[in-house]
Amino acid sequence: MKSIRVTTPGAVEIVDVPAPQPAPGEALLRVRFAGICGSDIQTFRGTQPFTTYPRVPGHEFSAEILEIHDPEGAAETDLSVGDVVTGVPYFEDGTCYSCRRGRLNACVHNETMGVHRDGAFQELITMPLDRLHRAEGVNPRDLAMVEPFSIGYHAVLRAEVGEQDRVLVIGAGAIGLLTMLAARSRGARVWVADVVGSRLEIARDLGAEGTFDLTTDSLADAVDRATDGDGFDVVCEATGLPVSFTNAIEAAATGARLALIGNGTREVTFNQSVLIKKELDVLGSRNSLGVFPQLIELLESGAVDVSPLRTRIVPFTEAMSALEAAGGGSTADVKVLIEFPTAP
Repeated sequence: MKSIRVTTPGAVEIVDVPAPQPAPGEALLRVRFAGICGSDIQTFRGTQPFTTYPRVPGHEFSAEILEIHDPEGAAETDLSVGDVVTGVPYFEDGTCYSCRRGRLNACVHNETMGVHRDGAFQELITMPLDRLHRAEGVNPRDLAMVEPFSIGYHAVLRAEVGEQDRVLVIGAGAIGLLTMLAARSRGARVWVADVVGSRLEIARDLGAEGTFDLTTDSLADAVDRATDGDGFDVVCEATGLPVSFTNAIEAAATGARLALIGNGTREVTFNQSVLIKKELDVLGSRNSLGVFPQLIELLESGAVDVSPLRTRIVPFTEAMSALEAAGGGSTADVKVLIEFPTAP
């Protein structure tokens, strides 16, 4: 089978490798679509501190079940060969302190597909049955976006977003826009801030109450106009940039909740007395926990439409150039999906 492999930072190739064999309790999957994520770009660039090489990227995917390996009939599953599924790509140890408290998403020894172990940028993969989620009536292209959707949804749950909350999302990349959709699905009114005009246009098309172009807008003035000077009840930071963190503090109302999603790599300098004065709740948000079924239901019912975010689909043969373009800093697309052959 064909596999996309980053051999060293900045070097990617398509190689022939043996097809994987499912262990008991696993399924053999033919990948249909896989999304290029920020962590894949970091792996390509060599800026992901947990990646070892060579590495197959990819943890956002949809796939078809080709085989269920259950020789003793012990698996408790309603999955069948031919089902189209997505999967939870985080692997916890189940024994660390976080896991023992039920915080599996924050496992101390977490291994994520495409980072710590090989991922979905290949024709065939295997996955444990208990990590797979079937979706009937969801376009496989959209199903590949459930995992990034889960990142934003988990953050929204952490921040206890509810009806009539005024929410600001800083960052209109895929995660930021999916966070906006997650907040809107819970009844919130959402504004989005970014520096890329085309992405702000998508935010407006998806139902944002308003957008702030930070290349021209004064954040303080924009927040005052949107909230009558009160500030936002919830601010979700989805870039990981130091300036976005300080902007989030500035935009927050007294008693607001800050959900930090962006995986920053640089230190932030700020005066902690601002957090104290406003009595802010600052919440880290890592991966997601148990939300895939809810999100699939939102997609199946049509309550949320994620399709406008998949701005380009490339065939498997063009995956290397797409990854190289994303690694070079292109902002032309929100979410690029790789399409895999449906048969050998």
